[in-house]
Amino acid sequence: MASAAQVANFIAQIAPLIQKYAKGNGYKIASTVIAQACCESAFGTCALSPYHNYFGMKCGSSWKGKSVNMATKEEYTPGQLTNIRDNFRAYDSMEEGVAGYYGFISWSRYANLKTATTYRQYAEFLKADGYATSSTYVNTLCTIVERYNLTVWDNFDATPAPVTPAPAATGPTFKVGKLYTLGVELNVREGPGTNWPKKKWNQLTTDGKKHDKDRDGALDPGTKVTCLEVKKVGANIWIRCPSGWLAAYFNGKIYIE
Repeated sequence: MASAAQVANFIAQIAPLIQKYAKGNGYKIASTVIAQACCESAFGTCALSPYHNYFGMKCGSSWKGKSVNMATKEEYTPGQLTNIRDNFRAYDSMEEGVAGYYGFISWSRYANLKTATTYRQYAEFLKADGYATSSTYVNTLCTIVERYNLTVWDNFDATPAPVTPAPAATGPTFKVGKLYTLGVELNVREGPGTNWPKKKWNQLTTDGKKHDKDRDGALDPGTKVTCLEVKKVGANIWIRCPSGWLAAYFNGKIYIE
């Protein structure tokens, strides 16, 4: 997790470049793009950052520049992350990386981004255009914009002074002994976090097996579970039920209520 100093330094470095290229390429919004860079690169601390790819841009068949092969996670099904490896674009500087982003979104599928007039609309267009698979992508970006007051960078006629981040949201509260209901199908893991292995159907409790109709090791929507333990991992909250660990609050979205 990035420190407060890393967060402030990253935004101070990348925000003016994004503002410059947004204005130069005819876009009205810079704040959401800054939030994208913060989100996709973990404020410049992720494994792709040394390659100046701050937006998680994959190569695709048309890319002729430098590349690097990396492990990543995709959320093809809400609440379920899939580990994959893919080739990502690589650049020689932060400015080249920002310029590369605007080249990337110049494809016709992203044409609506130029019409966005608010940070949320830009985020919604990104998601609708298929930029990311995360089911919480829009809310994640908007939360970053709001927390770090990034809308000041949407005024292209001014150079904002450094801003102090707003206090982080603490997320919902889960209590040991309480009965909760799953809002979506959720993988059961051996520990609290996506780095822990998923359980198989035969590893669930007898009751858990009854609530996994397709026998894939994931509990069905509507399943009621008793919270035996609560663990916060970064900004995410995991609870342990009799069958194992479940993502109750993940990437800003509540999956168990």
